[in-house]
Amino acid sequence: VQLQASGGGLVQAGGSLGLACAASGNIFKINTMAWYRQAPGKERELVAIISAGGSTNYADSVKGRFAISRDNAKNTGYLQMSSLKPEDTAVYYCNANILTMTGAVIDYWGQGTLVTVSS
Repeated sequence: VQLQASGGGLVQAGGSLGLACAASGNIFKINTMAWYRQAPGKERELVAIISAGGSTNYADSVKGRFAISRDNAKNTGYLQMSSLKPEDTAVYYCNANILTMTGAVIDYWGQGTLVTVSS
């Protein structure tokens, strides 16, 4: 299984940016999909998570600004970020909890994509 993240880049404060995470490979079902981020000198933190049924949860710092979604037919998750702040600058990682065709349940990680918000 591979997770391919895309969509990072440089944006001005107050702007918007969208991230995508496409899963491929030995997938029977994707359970949760999530986005984490890690800023320089800080620990990785959960930003948003979405269940297979579409229930979502967000870090307090991004509530009302970020929206997580998924397209189960495409095995792809998304993170739409708006009203971005300089403190949102980080490497963003997608995560998926996947039931494989062989019956294993495994957490997979994407390669990380850098989001830089300039003030």
